[in-house]
Formats: sequence, structure tokens, C-alpha cells
Amino acid sequence: MRDRNANKEGRRPAEGGVGLSDLEVQDGTCVQSRATRKVDGVPRPELSSEDDRQLDHSLRPHSLAEFVGQERIKKVLGMSIAAARQRGEALDHVLFSAPPGLGKTSLANIVARELGVNLRMTSGPAIERAGDLAAIVSDLGEGDVLFIDEIHRLARPVEEILYPAMEDFELNIVVGSGMGARTMALSVKPFTMIGATTRSGLLSSPLRDRFGQHYHLDFYGHDDLALIIKRVARLMRAAGLRARTPRRFRCTTDSEHPMAIRGNLLARRFAVAQPNFGWVADITYLWTLEGWLYLAVILDLFSRRVVGWSMSERLEKKLTLDALSMALAERQPQGGLLHHSDRGSQYASREYQELLARHALLSSMSRRANCWDNAVAESFFATLKIELVYQTRWSRRAQARSEVFDYIEIFYNRRRRHSALDYLCPDEFERRQQKQMAA
Repeated sequence: MRDRNANKEGRRPAEGGVGLSDLEVQDGTCVQSRATRKVDGVPRPELSSEDDRQLDHSLRPHSLAEFVGQERIKKVLGMSIAAARQRGEALDHVLFSAPPGLGKTSLANIVARELGVNLRMTSGPAIERAGDLAAIVSDLGEGDVLFIDEIHRLARPVEEILYPAMEDFELNIVVGSGMGARTMALSVKPFTMIGATTRSGLLSSPLRDRFGQHYHLDFYGHDDLALIIKRVARLMRAAGLRARTPRRFRCTTDSEHPMAIRGNLLARRFAVAQPNFGWVADITYLWTLEGWLYLAVILDLFSRRVVGWSMSERLEKKLTLDALSMALAERQPQGGLLHHSDRGSQYASREYQELLARHALLSSMSRRANCWDNAVAESFFATLKIELVYQTRWSRRAQARSEVFDYIEIFYNRRRRHSALDYLCPDEFERRQQKQMAA
């Protein structure tokens, strides 16, 4: 174990310290934020009632033995917990880094349960002042666990309060003001800090160095995912619960225009055997405080990968033309590819149809007021809105553009697993198909 009294080069006192008046905080600042949080484009919705919180707790694994996957981490962490209990000391501070949804919060609950201590949960954005954190730390019992999610988003003055608290179990309090101000050290009971981050590179070196144990969680394999799904399904059946179903699709396409309408060649045959055999295209609306932002996408039916996309504050032909141009440049399909869209004027326009014909793509369109004919594209938008849009309040279009880009290119195409793809992400599913073709 690391000596907490060593290596203090990175330690600096907080600017101005923590005043005594700062410790008088409301109860809401000492618990997990009630606001909905989003991590790397993935929502982390706040639970709305005590019943929901109890249900969430019941669905989580309660011990390392119940936790599926992460075998190496469980083995090392289990030995650390056993050693701490044998010594009768607080466990050394733990840092979990991983993409969202891999079990960082569940592991924090398990650590506290197996140590037999209380768990205090909060998140980096919820701690706005240094005094908020000081109040939380001073209220911890001996050996308790403090879990801070999104710890990389702590404000610098708040972060600096942690340095002496984690190393020496003391808080530096400023008494008085002006020339007569002096610093007083307030002792706190030994505790264990568990930090969770999706972006470990954003952690400052002084904070990172104060964690004695660093664990990076890996993605789950197919067998582990199957065990997790079966376990949750069993617990939900026992509780008489069903998964929330998405809202029905609502048609927003205005097809009242004089341009030619193509037939429904796709006819809901969404399962294809190879890439660049069928594409589906659609448009959706994203609200910001500056006004609407329109998003056009094109997905490959084989892998559900977003192969083309474009965003604009105006709903016009250029929006869809840019998305199609991107898809053509990235995929360079052979002639005969089936391109399916709704009957909107952007897709029926002469310019769009000429671009399709120039690359020998066949145009297919949904029947009137029938969004199910384009269900794959509609499903993508439903997923985007559940996992990102409905959890976010964008003040500017530029902010929405950046986060939608991250969601599509960094998360959805490269990380998000699909049940329709044997629980692979689109990129991995296409790579597997290429290897099978080459074999």
C-alpha cells in the first residue's frame, strides 16, 4: 500500500482555503445530484423516487462473487478488501476508469458492502463549492466510503480540498479574513475515496497520484453479457416488472409536393447479408436554445453503422445532399445499392435523385404516412434521443453539433453494442464479416 504521507509535491492549499461559513450547506449538496447527468454521450438518468432507488439497488450485484466479468479486477480488489479488514484500517483509495455502463457504481457499492461500512455517493458536477465537499468529508464515519462519479469534472478549488483529506485525513480551514486570517487543520476520520471517471486523461496528476489502486474496466464479452441479461431478466420477472417500451413512431414528413415519388422497393426487408447492399436515410429535429438543429443520417442496413450524416440550422436540400455525399465518399458503393428514405421533398428533389442516379443507386421510398417502412432509421433516432437528446439541454447549436458528433462517431459506431449484431458494435461487426470473407 502507498504511504499517504509521502509524495506531497503536487499538493497545494486551496486558494483562500475553506471558510467556516462554507461548511453550512444544505442537505441536497451532500448527496448525489438530482439533475440528469450525461457521460460521453450516454445518459445517466437520476432516479425519481425512493422505490426506484430501491429497485435500482436490488438489480445491482451485492458482492464480488455476484459481479459478472472483470475477473482480474475482482481478484485484486478482493485481496485488498480482505487485507484492509484484517488490519482494521480503511481501504486505500480506489480509482475506476472505464466507458459508461461497465459497472463502476456497482463496484463502489460492493466495496462498501464487503467492508461493512456506509457508502456516500455524489458526482463531480454536483459539488460546486469547496465547502460542499468539506461538509461531506467531515460527516463521514471511520472507514466509510465516499464515491465520486465523474471525478474528472471536479472544480479545481474543490479538488485541492481533497489532497490533504486523502493523504493526511485533515481539512484546511481558514479562520478570519484579511491580514488576520489564519489556517487551521481540522481532522477527519479515516475514509476510503472511490473515484470513477470515463476520461482518466482529464484527471490532474496530483489527484491521480493520491489513489493507491487504479483499475481500468474492460468491455464485456458475449458470455458475460448473456449472464448479465439473464440475471436482470430473472430479477425483473420476480419483481413483476417489464422493460419500458419506446413511444410509437410519429410521422413528421410532409410529402405534399409535386416531385416524383419512388416505389417502396425495400418493402421492410431490413436484414441484408453484406455491407453496401441497402442504406436507409432520414431526418430528425434537435432543439437548442438558439433554435432547431436538423440532423440527416444514412445507415447501412448490414451493420447499422451511420455511414453519412449532416447537421444544419435549416431544413433544406443541402442537408441531405451533404449526408449522401459523405456516405458515398466513405463507402464508395458499387452500382445497384438500394437507398431507402421517406417521401420528403429533400429526398424527392431533382438534385438528390440525380446524385443517386449518377452513382447507380436505386431509390426507394416509404408509403404515405408509414414510418414503419423506414423503421431502422426511426429506431436509430429513438436511441439517439433516449441516450442523448432527452437528457440534455443545449444552449447553443455548436454544443449540440459537438455532442452529436461524439455520439455518432466515437460512441455509436465504435462502441455501442447491438442485440441485432450479436452484441457487437457496428465497426466490430463489419470487421468480423471482412475476416470471414477473407478466410
